Amino acid sequence: MRILLVAGMPGAGKEELLNVARSMGIPFLRMGDIVREHHASSGTDLSVGEFATREREVHGRNVWAVRAMERMSGELFLVDGCRSMDEVRSYRELSDDVHIIGVHASRATRYERLVRRGREDAPSDMDEFDRRDAREMGWGLSDLIALSDIMIVNDSDLPGFQKSVRDALEAMG
Repeated sequence: MRILLVAGMPGAGKEELLNVARSMGIPFLRMGDIVREHHASSGTDLSVGEFATREREVHGRNVWAVRAMERMSGELFLVDGCRSMDEVRSYRELSDDVHIIGVHASRATRYERLVRRGREDAPSDMDEFDRRDAREMGWGLSDLIALSDIMIVNDSDLPGFQKSVRDALEAMG
């Protein structure tokens, strides 16, 4: 199985990358969906981010990768939301053919996108945004992005980004 791991800070463009993957027929899952499912069934008062952190502390830094692997099949599979090299190592136990795709956008662009999309976890101000970034980097996301096999910079218009994603996925698929 070839596994493509997508890593990027919140608001970098991972969801748009998934839209391109979907249009190409590449199966994928979002690790964040798995976190939210477990959070919803846990009955905890913790926020989703706090819950994800606690689960890593209790079950190991790769807990979300282990839970994701239970849902993966086929010759090519894309995983969105990988957060650490611990998770990458877990995926490499499943396959020798694992590649990391980093998605990058500037801090200001990411903040604007998160506020504009209006999800319940959107930052209320820049301080909250910075705290979220710090939490994500604390999980190891910045190391993962730095060690990406390919980096797609999302600083152009949407069609330009989509073309870059398509080109990268065709080259890696």
